[in-house]
Amino acid sequence: MFKNFLGNSPHWFKWTMIAFLVFNTIGYFILPGTVMGWVFIAEFIFCLAMALKCYPLQSGGLLAIQVLALGLTSPGHPGSDHGVYAEVSQNLEVILLLVFMVAGIYFMKPLLMYIFVKVFTKIKSKLLLSLFFVFLSAVLSAFLDALTVTAVLISVGLGFYNVYHKIHSSDLDLDDDDTLDRKQLSGETLEKFRSFLRSLVMHGVVGTALGGVCTIVGEPQNLLIGAKMDWNFIDFFLKMSPITIPVFIAGILTTVLLETTKTFGFGEKMPPVVRQIIEGWMEKRDSERTEKEKYALIVQAVSAVLLITGLALHIAPVGFIGLGLIVIQTAFMGITDEHSLGKAFEEALPFTGLLVVFFVIVAMIHDQHLFAPIIDWALHQDPSSQPAIFYLANGFLSMISDNVFVATVYINEVAAAHQNGVIDRETYEHLAIAINTGTNLPSVATPNGQAAFLFLLTSALSPVINLSYGKMVKMALPYTIVLTIVGLTCVILTL
Repeated sequence: MFKNFLGNSPHWFKWTMIAFLVFNTIGYFILPGTVMGWVFIAEFIFCLAMALKCYPLQSGGLLAIQVLALGLTSPGHPGSDHGVYAEVSQNLEVILLLVFMVAGIYFMKPLLMYIFVKVFTKIKSKLLLSLFFVFLSAVLSAFLDALTVTAVLISVGLGFYNVYHKIHSSDLDLDDDDTLDRKQLSGETLEKFRSFLRSLVMHGVVGTALGGVCTIVGEPQNLLIGAKMDWNFIDFFLKMSPITIPVFIAGILTTVLLETTKTFGFGEKMPPVVRQIIEGWMEKRDSERTEKEKYALIVQAVSAVLLITGLALHIAPVGFIGLGLIVIQTAFMGITDEHSLGKAFEEALPFTGLLVVFFVIVAMIHDQHLFAPIIDWALHQDPSSQPAIFYLANGFLSMISDNVFVATVYINEVAAAHQNGVIDRETYEHLAIAINTGTNLPSVATPNGQAAFLFLLTSALSPVINLSYGKMVKMALPYTIVLTIVGLTCVILTL
C-alpha cells in the first residue's frame, strides 16, 4: 500500500502527507476552525510547491477531501451561495475556458510553431526576443485572457523542445531524462536550452499580468469590479491607467535589466547548435510540407483571426469560443476520429481537476471567514490611507490564495460599505482601483496567485525545462518587487 501510495513520489513526501492527514484530524478537535483553515492553506501551498515530486491533484486532493470531511466547508448544491459548488459556479467560465480553449489551441500548434520559428530565426538578440514575448503577451492578455496566452506559450515551448529532441535523441520520450543522459545528449547544451526557454516563458507569463491588469476583460475579477462600478471598457482603462501604464513601463525596464545583468535565472542565450537545429528543421519542414499541410495552416490562420475577433468583441463566453474553434478546425481539416480529438483535451483536464480542488480550499477560506479581520481593520483606517492599505492587503492575500477570490471578497465588502454609507463614492472608486491593481500585480509572486502561473507550473512544459515552484518564485521575485513598489507608489500619489 505504501509503495503505491502517491506512486513514485519520494518517501519523505509520502510520510509528510500522511503526517498532514493525521495532524489535521487531531488538530480539528483541539484547534479553532480559523487556525485549522490557515494550516490547510499552508499544507496546500506545500503540495503546489512539490508539483514536480507529485502532481498536486492527488496530494492537494487528499487535503481537500479532508477539508470537506471535517466540515470546514461543504460541497454545496445548485442554488446555494456558499460551499464548493458555489465557487465552481462562479468560476464556470474559467473551467470552460480551460477545457475547450486549450484544446482549441492544440489544433493550432503547427501554425504557432511556424510563426514563432520564423520569429526566433529573424530576431537574433535575446533581449529583443524577451521584450517581444513580454509585449506580445501583455497586449494579447489585455484583449483576450491570460490562460489562453499561457496555453500558447506552453505549446510553443514544448514545440521547440520537441524539435531539439527529435534531432538529438532519435525521437525518445521527452520525459525520459535518464535515457537522454545515457545517450550523452549534450548535457551542457541541453541545460542552456532549458534555461533559455525558462526565461522566455517566464517573461511571457509576467507579460500576461502586465496586460491583464489594464482592461476590464484582462482578468476575471476585472469584469466583476467593472460591473460593480458600472465602468465600460474605456472607463476601466482610463481609471486604471495612472497606475497600470507606469507599472507596464517598469515591467519592460525590469525585463531589460534582467536580460542585461543575467540575474535571477534570466539572460541565457539560445545555444548556437540549437539555433542551427531549429533553422535546419524549419528549412526541412518548409521543403517537405505537403499541400494538405499547407491547407491546414490556412485553416488554422483563418481560425486564429476568428478567435481574436470573437474574443475581442466578446460575442460569447471564452470557453464557447474555444469549442467553436475546435469544431471549425477539425471539420475543415478532416479530423473526425474520436481518439484524435481526445489528445487535444489531455493537457487541460488534469489542471481543470486541480482547479476544482483549489476551489475547495477557496470555499473553506470563505466559510471560515479567514480574510474578514483584515477587511474590517482596513475599513476602519483613515480614508486617505485606505487605498494603499487595501492594495497591500489584497496583494499579500493574493500571493497565498487566488487573486479572483480575493478580489471578489474585497469588492463585495467595499460595495456593502458604500451602500451602508460607511464610505462615499470617491473613496469607493479609489478602493476599487486599489483592489484591482493589488490583486493583479503582487500576485505574480507565487503560482498560487494567478491561474496562468499555476497552469504553467503544472503543465507538461515545466518538467522538461526544470521549472519548479521554487524557480518560478525566484524568477518572478524581481518582477514582484518592482511591480508591487511602483504600483504602490502610484496608488499613494494618484488615489
